[in-house]
Amino acid sequence: MNSPAPATDAAQPPVPTRMLVHALIRADGTVDAGQLYTVAGVLGMSDQQVRLCLKRLVAEGLFTHEGRGRKALLHAAPDATGMVVPEVGYVRHAYRQDLGLAPWDGTWRLFAFAVPEASRTARDALRDSLLRLGAAPIQGGLYVSANPIGDLVEPQARHLGVAASVTYFTSNDLRMGDLSDPPALAAALWPLADIAARYQQLAHLARHLLDALTRLDSAVPDRVDGPGGHAGSERLAMTVRLAAAFTHAMEPDPLLPPELLPQPWPGTTARRLAADCWSALAESDRRNTESGPPPRLFTLYEDLVPR
Repeated sequence: MNSPAPATDAAQPPVPTRMLVHALIRADGTVDAGQLYTVAGVLGMSDQQVRLCLKRLVAEGLFTHEGRGRKALLHAAPDATGMVVPEVGYVRHAYRQDLGLAPWDGTWRLFAFAVPEASRTARDALRDSLLRLGAAPIQGGLYVSANPIGDLVEPQARHLGVAASVTYFTSNDLRMGDLSDPPALAAALWPLADIAARYQQLAHLARHLLDALTRLDSAVPDRVDGPGGHAGSERLAMTVRLAAAFTHAMEPDPLLPPELLPQPWPGTTARRLAADCWSALAESDRRNTESGPPPRLFTLYEDLVPR
C-alpha cells in the first residue's frame, strides 16, 4: 500500500546532509546505513551526496564504520551527537518564557570592551560569543542583552584572555536617541521581522506534518512498518525536517522576554506546534514500529519540552 508522502514547502530550509546523519544516531550510538540512505532519498538527497558526507565525517573522527554501502553500520564518537538541536538550556528557557515562567525584570545588561588590534582574534571571538548569546550591538564595542548572560560572557572573556578589557553594567532606563520604550528599543536592536518569519515557516511545516502523519498512520496498519520500511522512513524524514526547521528558527532568536515582543509572538505558537508534532511523531513510532532501536531524535525534544 502506498503511504502519503510528508508535506513539503519550498519556503522551508533544506535539511543539511550532515544533520541527517546525526539525527539518525540511535540510543546505542550507531547509525544504520541502509536506513540513512532510504531516509535521504525521501528527503531528496542523492546517494553520492550521502557518501561524500560520510567520508568527511569519518575523516573528521566523528564516526567510524564497519561494512560497506547500505549494509554498513556507523558508530558515532561520543562528541558527535550535539548538532541536531540547539543547546538544551536555551530551548528549555524558550518554553519557560512561553509558559510565562520567565518574566522580564526590566533590567538591560550591557557589555563594553576595548580590545586592542593586537588581540583582534580574541576581540572577534568575544563579539561572536555575545551575538550567539543574543546580545545586540549598540555602537562600537558596546552590546546589550535583556537576559542575564553575564555569567556566560565572563568565563568566555577569561578564556580569551581579555577579561580585564570588559566592563559589565546594567540600566533600567536605556535610551537610544529618542527611543526609550523597551519594545521600541527591542524592535530597533534585533531583526524581529526576520525571526518572526522563520517561526511562521516552522508553524506552517508543523501543521502540515501533523496532517501528513495522521494520513500516514491511517494508511499503515499497526506493526507492519518496521524501522526499515517505507512508512518508518517517511516518519523519520518528517522528524528530521521538523528538527531542521526548528533549528533554523531558533538559531537567530535572542529569546527576548515576551514583554519586549510584538503580541501575539509567532515563536510561541510555532514552538507549541513543534512540541505537539514531536510528541505525535514519537507516539506514532512507538505504536507502529515493531522492532529496532529508534533514533535519539524521537525522544530528545520530548525531554526538552515542559508539559
